[in-house]
Amino acid sequence: MNIKINGKPADITLENEKTIGEVLAGIHQWLEGLGFSVSGLEIDGKSYGSLSLDAAMALSIDGISDIDIKTSGWADLLMEALTGTLDDLDSYEKTDANNRKSFAEHWKLSAPALFLKDQEKVLFNAVIKALEDASYGTSQTAIAAVISLVTERIREIKNPIEEMKMLHPLTEEIAKKLEDLPLDMQTGKDGKAAETITIFSSLVEKIFRLIFLFNYYKTDIDSIGVPSMNGSEKQNLKDYIGEFSAALKELISAFENKDTVLVGDLAEYELAPRLRCLSDALNGVNPGVMP
Repeated sequence: MNIKINGKPADITLENEKTIGEVLAGIHQWLEGLGFSVSGLEIDGKSYGSLSLDAAMALSIDGISDIDIKTSGWADLLMEALTGTLDDLDSYEKTDANNRKSFAEHWKLSAPALFLKDQEKVLFNAVIKALEDASYGTSQTAIAAVISLVTERIREIKNPIEEMKMLHPLTEEIAKKLEDLPLDMQTGKDGKAAETITIFSSLVEKIFRLIFLFNYYKTDIDSIGVPSMNGSEKQNLKDYIGEFSAALKELISAFENKDTVLVGDLAEYELAPRLRCLSDALNGVNPGVMP
Protein backbone atom coordinates (compact mmCIF):
# COMPACT_ATOMS: atom_id res chain seq x y z
CA MET A 1 0.00 0.00 0.00
CA ASN A 2 1.31 3.41 -0.96
CA ILE A 3 1.01 5.99 1.82
CA LYS A 4 1.29 9.72 1.18
CA ILE A 5 1.02 12.75 3.44
CA ASN A 6 -0.40 15.83 1.71
CA GLY A 7 0.38 14.25 -1.65
CA LYS A 8 4.01 13.43 -0.88
CA PRO A 9 5.26 9.83 -0.48
CA ALA A 10 5.80 8.89 3.16
CA ASP A 11 8.46 6.40 4.20
CA ILE A 12 6.15 4.31 6.40
CA THR A 13 6.44 0.54 6.79
CA LEU A 14 3.37 -1.36 7.94
CA GLU A 15 3.69 -4.22 10.40
CA ASN A 16 0.53 -5.88 11.80
CA GLU A 17 -1.97 -3.11 11.09
CA LYS A 18 -5.33 -4.37 9.82
CA THR A 19 -7.47 -1.21 9.63
CA ILE A 20 -7.06 2.38 8.53
CA GLY A 21 -7.42 3.41 12.17
CA GLU A 22 -4.48 1.25 13.19
CA VAL A 23 -2.38 2.69 10.35
CA LEU A 24 -3.17 6.23 11.48
CA ALA A 25 -2.64 5.61 15.21
CA GLY A 26 1.15 5.94 15.17
CA ILE A 27 1.13 8.58 12.42
CA HIS A 28 -1.32 10.74 14.38
CA GLN A 29 0.95 10.78 17.43
CA TRP A 30 3.95 11.73 15.29
CA LEU A 31 1.99 14.53 13.59
CA GLU A 32 0.82 15.93 16.93
CA GLY A 33 4.45 16.27 17.98
CA LEU A 34 4.95 18.49 14.94
CA GLY A 35 1.84 20.58 15.67
CA PHE A 36 -0.35 18.97 13.00
CA SER A 37 -3.52 16.88 12.99
CA VAL A 38 -5.20 14.60 10.48
CA SER A 39 -7.95 16.64 8.81
CA GLY A 40 -8.94 14.25 6.02
CA LEU A 41 -8.12 11.16 4.00
CA GLU A 42 -8.17 10.09 0.40
CA ILE A 43 -8.39 6.31 0.01
CA ASP A 44 -8.08 4.99 -3.54
CA GLY A 45 -9.46 8.26 -4.84
CA LYS A 46 -12.37 8.53 -2.37
CA SER A 47 -12.25 11.50 0.00
CA TYR A 48 -13.12 11.42 3.68
CA GLY A 49 -13.43 14.80 5.37
CA SER A 50 -13.34 15.64 9.06
CA LEU A 51 -16.96 14.57 9.54
CA SER A 52 -16.51 11.16 7.90
CA LEU A 53 -13.12 10.20 9.37
CA ASP A 54 -14.70 7.90 11.96
CA ALA A 55 -16.25 5.79 9.19
CA ALA A 56 -12.89 5.50 7.45
CA MET A 57 -11.09 4.32 10.59
CA ALA A 58 -12.89 0.96 10.61
CA LEU A 59 -12.03 0.13 6.99
CA SER A 60 -9.82 -2.91 6.42
CA ILE A 61 -6.57 -2.19 4.59
CA ASP A 62 -7.01 -5.36 2.52
CA GLY A 63 -7.30 -4.41 -1.12
CA ILE A 64 -6.43 -0.75 -0.58
CA SER A 65 -3.71 0.51 -2.90
CA ASP A 66 -3.27 4.18 -2.02
CA ILE A 67 -3.95 6.36 1.01
CA ASP A 68 -3.22 10.07 1.11
CA ILE A 69 -3.35 11.59 4.59
CA LYS A 70 -4.41 15.24 4.65
CA THR A 71 -3.03 17.28 7.54
CA SER A 72 -3.57 20.76 8.89
CA GLY A 73 -1.83 22.77 11.56
CA TRP A 74 -3.56 23.21 14.92
CA ALA A 75 -3.96 26.95 14.41
CA ASP A 76 -5.50 26.40 10.95
CA LEU A 77 -7.99 23.91 12.39
CA LEU A 78 -8.85 26.26 15.25
CA MET A 79 -9.30 29.16 12.84
CA GLU A 80 -11.67 27.02 10.76
CA ALA A 81 -13.66 26.10 13.87
CA LEU A 82 -13.79 29.71 15.07
CA THR A 83 -14.94 31.14 11.73
CA GLY A 84 -17.50 28.36 11.46
CA THR A 85 -18.75 29.18 14.95
CA LEU A 86 -18.97 32.86 14.04
CA ASP A 87 -21.11 31.96 11.02
CA ASP A 88 -23.29 29.74 13.22
CA LEU A 89 -23.80 32.53 15.74
CA ASP A 90 -24.77 34.87 12.92
CA SER A 91 -27.29 32.26 11.73
CA TYR A 92 -28.65 31.98 15.26
CA GLU A 93 -29.41 35.68 15.38
CA LYS A 94 -31.43 35.28 12.17
CA THR A 95 -33.26 32.19 13.44
CA ASP A 96 -36.95 32.43 14.30
CA ALA A 97 -37.55 32.66 18.05
CA ASN A 98 -39.55 29.41 18.01
CA ASN A 99 -36.58 27.45 16.68
CA ARG A 100 -33.85 28.95 18.85
CA LYS A 101 -34.18 26.49 21.73
CA SER A 102 -33.15 23.55 19.54
CA PHE A 103 -30.27 25.50 17.95
CA ALA A 104 -27.78 24.72 20.74
CA GLU A 105 -28.47 20.97 20.53
CA HIS A 106 -27.90 20.99 16.78
CA TRP A 107 -24.77 23.14 17.10
CA LYS A 108 -23.19 20.66 19.56
CA LEU A 109 -23.02 18.11 16.71
CA SER A 110 -21.46 20.47 14.16
CA ALA A 111 -17.81 20.18 13.07
CA PRO A 112 -16.77 23.50 14.72
CA ALA A 113 -18.43 22.48 18.00
CA LEU A 114 -16.83 19.02 18.06
CA PHE A 115 -13.38 20.53 17.50
CA LEU A 116 -13.85 23.18 20.20
CA LYS A 117 -15.20 20.59 22.63
CA ASP A 118 -12.04 18.54 22.18
CA GLN A 119 -9.47 21.34 21.94
CA GLU A 120 -11.02 24.47 23.53
CA LYS A 121 -13.50 23.23 26.14
CA VAL A 122 -13.85 26.60 27.91
CA LEU A 123 -14.76 28.34 24.67
CA PHE A 124 -17.14 25.51 23.73
CA ASN A 125 -18.94 25.85 27.07
CA ALA A 126 -19.13 29.64 26.66
CA VAL A 127 -20.88 29.27 23.28
CA ILE A 128 -23.32 26.67 24.63
CA LYS A 129 -24.18 28.83 27.64
CA ALA A 130 -24.68 31.89 25.44
CA LEU A 131 -27.02 30.00 23.12
CA GLU A 132 -29.02 28.61 26.02
CA ASP A 133 -29.19 31.94 27.88
CA ALA A 134 -30.31 33.78 24.77
CA SER A 135 -32.87 31.08 23.94
CA TYR A 136 -34.57 31.46 27.31
CA GLY A 137 -34.29 35.24 27.30
CA THR A 138 -32.13 35.36 30.44
CA SER A 139 -29.44 37.41 28.76
CA GLN A 140 -30.05 39.82 25.91
CA THR A 141 -26.32 40.36 25.41
CA ALA A 142 -25.23 36.69 25.65
CA ILE A 143 -24.67 36.19 21.93
CA ALA A 144 -22.96 39.56 21.46
CA ALA A 145 -20.53 38.73 24.28
CA VAL A 146 -19.56 35.33 22.90
CA ILE A 147 -19.23 36.75 19.36
CA SER A 148 -16.77 39.26 20.81
CA LEU A 149 -14.86 36.40 22.48
CA VAL A 150 -14.68 34.32 19.30
CA THR A 151 -13.64 37.37 17.27
CA GLU A 152 -10.84 38.04 19.75
CA ARG A 153 -9.51 34.49 19.37
CA ILE A 154 -9.57 34.89 15.57
CA ARG A 155 -7.51 38.09 15.90
CA GLU A 156 -4.97 36.24 18.02
CA ILE A 157 -4.43 33.58 15.36
CA LYS A 158 -4.33 36.06 12.50
CA ASN A 159 -1.67 38.26 14.05
CA PRO A 160 -0.42 37.36 17.56
CA ILE A 161 2.33 39.98 17.35
CA GLU A 162 -0.14 42.81 16.80
CA GLU A 163 -2.46 41.42 19.47
CA MET A 164 0.42 41.45 21.97
CA LYS A 165 1.14 45.07 21.14
CA MET A 166 -2.50 45.95 21.78
CA LEU A 167 -2.20 44.37 25.23
CA HIS A 168 0.73 46.52 26.30
CA PRO A 169 -1.30 49.41 27.81
CA LEU A 170 -3.58 46.91 29.57
CA THR A 171 -0.67 45.11 31.20
CA GLU A 172 0.46 48.38 32.79
CA GLU A 173 -3.06 49.07 34.00
CA ILE A 174 -3.34 45.59 35.55
CA ALA A 175 0.15 45.86 37.08
CA LYS A 176 -1.00 49.02 38.91
CA LYS A 177 -4.13 47.22 40.11
CA LEU A 178 -1.93 44.43 41.49
CA GLU A 179 0.14 46.99 43.38
CA ASP A 180 -3.10 48.41 44.83
CA LEU A 181 -4.40 44.96 45.77
CA PRO A 182 -2.98 44.91 49.34
CA LEU A 183 -4.72 48.21 50.16
CA ASP A 184 -7.98 47.05 48.56
CA MET A 185 -7.99 43.95 50.75
CA GLN A 186 -7.04 45.87 53.91
CA THR A 187 -9.86 48.37 53.40
CA GLY A 188 -12.53 45.74 52.78
CA LYS A 189 -12.82 46.21 49.02
CA ASP A 190 -13.16 42.47 48.47
CA GLY A 191 -15.19 42.85 45.29
CA LYS A 192 -12.56 45.05 43.68
CA ALA A 193 -9.79 42.67 44.80
CA ALA A 194 -11.61 39.65 43.33
CA GLU A 195 -12.14 41.54 40.08
CA THR A 196 -8.40 42.33 39.88
CA ILE A 197 -7.50 38.66 40.36
CA THR A 198 -10.01 37.58 37.69
CA ILE A 199 -8.86 40.15 35.13
CA PHE A 200 -5.21 39.41 35.82
CA SER A 201 -5.74 35.65 35.42
CA SER A 202 -7.57 36.17 32.11
CA LEU A 203 -4.80 38.47 30.88
CA VAL A 204 -2.13 35.90 31.71
CA GLU A 205 -4.09 33.15 29.92
CA LYS A 206 -4.21 35.36 26.83
CA ILE A 207 -0.49 36.13 27.00
CA PHE A 208 0.30 32.41 27.26
CA ARG A 209 -1.93 31.71 24.24
CA LEU A 210 -0.04 34.35 22.26
CA ILE A 211 3.31 32.88 23.32
CA PHE A 212 2.15 29.49 22.04
CA LEU A 213 1.19 31.10 18.72
CA PHE A 214 4.54 32.91 18.50
CA ASN A 215 6.21 29.54 18.77
CA TYR A 216 3.74 27.86 16.41
CA TYR A 217 4.51 30.39 13.69
CA LYS A 218 8.23 29.88 14.32
CA THR A 219 8.77 33.34 15.72
CA ASP A 220 12.21 33.70 17.28
CA ILE A 221 11.25 33.49 20.95
CA ASP A 222 14.02 31.17 22.13
CA SER A 223 16.47 34.05 22.03
CA ILE A 224 14.27 36.32 24.14
CA GLY A 225 15.80 37.35 27.43
CA VAL A 226 13.53 38.64 30.19
CA PRO A 227 15.04 40.75 33.00
CA SER A 228 15.33 38.85 36.27
CA MET A 229 13.75 40.21 39.44
CA ASN A 230 17.00 41.80 40.64
CA GLY A 231 17.64 43.29 37.21
CA SER A 232 21.26 42.13 37.12
CA GLU A 233 20.84 39.52 34.40
CA LYS A 234 18.30 38.11 31.97
CA GLN A 235 16.49 34.78 32.06
CA ASN A 236 15.37 32.79 29.05
CA LEU A 237 11.65 33.02 28.33
CA LYS A 238 10.86 29.40 29.21
CA ASP A 239 12.36 29.67 32.72
CA TYR A 240 10.73 33.05 33.27
CA ILE A 241 7.29 31.70 32.33
CA GLY A 242 7.81 28.77 34.70
CA GLU A 243 8.53 31.10 37.61
CA PHE A 244 5.69 33.42 36.61
CA SER A 245 3.23 30.50 36.52
CA ALA A 246 4.38 29.26 39.92
CA ALA A 247 3.90 32.72 41.47
CA LEU A 248 0.43 33.00 39.88
CA LYS A 249 -0.66 29.64 41.32
CA GLU A 250 0.62 30.69 44.72
CA LEU A 251 -1.34 33.95 44.49
CA ILE A 252 -4.60 32.20 43.60
CA SER A 253 -4.11 29.67 46.41
CA ALA A 254 -3.40 32.43 48.92
CA PHE A 255 -6.44 34.40 47.75
CA GLU A 256 -8.70 31.34 48.12
CA ASN A 257 -7.29 30.78 51.62
CA LYS A 258 -7.84 34.47 52.45
CA ASP A 259 -4.16 34.94 53.30
CA THR A 260 -4.23 38.68 52.72
CA VAL A 261 -0.60 39.26 53.69
CA LEU A 262 0.75 36.70 51.21
CA VAL A 263 -1.65 37.85 48.49
CA GLY A 264 -0.47 41.45 48.92
CA ASP A 265 3.22 40.54 48.88
CA LEU A 266 2.91 38.33 45.81
CA ALA A 267 0.79 40.82 43.89
CA GLU A 268 2.87 43.90 44.63
CA TYR A 269 6.42 42.54 44.72
CA GLU A 270 6.31 39.44 42.50
CA LEU A 271 3.60 39.52 39.86
CA ALA A 272 3.25 43.23 39.08
CA PRO A 273 6.94 43.69 38.17
CA ARG A 274 7.06 40.30 36.41
CA LEU A 275 4.04 41.23 34.30
CA ARG A 276 5.68 44.48 33.19
CA CYS A 277 8.96 42.75 32.31
CA LEU A 278 7.21 39.95 30.41
CA SER A 279 5.09 42.40 28.42
CA ASP A 280 8.12 44.52 27.52
CA ALA A 281 10.05 41.45 26.37
CA LEU A 282 7.22 40.06 24.25
CA ASN A 283 6.63 43.40 22.56
CA GLY A 284 10.20 43.18 21.27
CA VAL A 285 9.57 39.89 19.45
CA ASN A 286 10.45 39.74 15.76
CA PRO A 287 7.62 38.28 13.65
CA GLY A 288 8.09 34.80 12.25
CA VAL A 289 5.99 33.26 9.48
CA MET A 290 2.59 34.80 10.00
CA PRO A 291 -0.50 33.01 8.66
